[in-house]
Amino acid sequence: MRETSRQILYMGVRVAKYQQLVEQLRTQIEARIWPPGEKLPSLRQQAEQSGLSLMTVMHAYEVLESQGWIVSKPQSGYYVAPRAAESRPRLPTREVAKTDQADTNSFVFDVLQATRNPAIMPFGSAFPDPELFPQRQLMRSLVKVSHNLKPTDALNNLPPGNEALRKILAQRYAQQGITLSPDDIVITNGAMEALNLSLQAVTEPGDWVILENPSFYGALQAIERLKLNAIAIASDVEHGMDLAELEQALQRWPVKACWLMTNRQNPLGFTLSAERKQQLVALLARYNVAMIEDDVYSDLYEGQDKPLPAKAFDREGNVLHCGSFSKNLVAGFRVGWVAAGRHAQRVQRIQLMSTLSTSAPMQLALADFLSTRSYDAHLKKLRQTLAKRKQLAQQALRRVLPEAARISDTPGGYFLWVTLPAQINTTQLYHLALQEGISIAPGQLFSSSEGFSHCFRFNTAWPWDARAEAAVETLGKLIAGLHR
Repeated sequence: MRETSRQILYMGVRVAKYQQLVEQLRTQIEARIWPPGEKLPSLRQQAEQSGLSLMTVMHAYEVLESQGWIVSKPQSGYYVAPRAAESRPRLPTREVAKTDQADTNSFVFDVLQATRNPAIMPFGSAFPDPELFPQRQLMRSLVKVSHNLKPTDALNNLPPGNEALRKILAQRYAQQGITLSPDDIVITNGAMEALNLSLQAVTEPGDWVILENPSFYGALQAIERLKLNAIAIASDVEHGMDLAELEQALQRWPVKACWLMTNRQNPLGFTLSAERKQQLVALLARYNVAMIEDDVYSDLYEGQDKPLPAKAFDREGNVLHCGSFSKNLVAGFRVGWVAAGRHAQRVQRIQLMSTLSTSAPMQLALADFLSTRSYDAHLKKLRQTLAKRKQLAQQALRRVLPEAARISDTPGGYFLWVTLPAQINTTQLYHLALQEGISIAPGQLFSSSEGFSHCFRFNTAWPWDARAEAAVETLGKLIAGLHR
């Protein structure tokens, strides 16, 4: 990007270009992105990275040197001054620590592995009952396209992905009044790849990213893997992310991206109002921060009208909207997408250098299935079944939980968020329940802090029968034992 086209705003105030770079580097030094003694990018490297001219970067470095933040070494370059960050202020929330994250990764693996055992009651699973999916129709589509596969199909379905599938997705966006070109959409290996590619497209190692607290554990893992710094903003079942706290973080730190869910958030389950989504998009646009919108549960709503994604209010091209068929149609195909807009080319390049592409037969099979009316008929039936099972699960839990316990009562999706009395540790409960053949998703999975250690997520998408009732009864007895 050329310097003449750059946004000249920092923390909402119009400033000179060199001042913007001075503030950015000073904030990064305070945050120890550039610790004392660390060599800064050369003038030429900084100019290339920032899009500023060489003279503008030189002026910024000279200002930082005069203020004692950096020092120049002849024939070597610029370095952070040894005492530059001694008065570093306390972070509003803590960085995701590597040791904590390693433990979290191991724990996530253990929880997910436990749900694969058919002898375990999978209340801790992230997926709905696969028996709810139209397996036979999907297999017919897969067999049909397999018989017609041509040698060129592998090449034709490289990023951005199958053209017919991207057109169908663009048409489904259009049904909600969202105008997107098929060229804005990149097909991915499930939603996790869409989310990770989006994050890579808008950040570099060391950048700051905002997450919800609590948030989907995949976001915490992605932050660690890409060597990013996380700022966790408190979110609640009623209002979602605290916008005042969000703006404070945007003013204080050079945030590059915000990863969040606006529809049926995992694990809390809330859906933001259209007004709230609009405010969120406008706030992030004001600070030129990309929003990575995880919207994998978008079709699992209650009622007649599908809630709009935050993408619907995006006028600046800041929202990368990620979706998937894994939660509402078929988990095994591993097909997702990102409506990346102006970031689509960069997302494609990163995908080509990592996973290369999404399976051509799976893309073709989905395009074939989605071209019929079967998908919407399936979704309608799926939503009705999930709503009924969720109601039954909630009633069963209320019968066995302590009076002080709270259950999130949010429409749509298939998760309940249960808050137990503070003295009950749900990680301990998880291990006890597993011995009884029951899995839950303890609060530890969804935050790097200890603030949700008395909470757990409960999957309601499985058949509600005598086995499920007995498992809930057992769970209640275990909780009662920990509550004494």
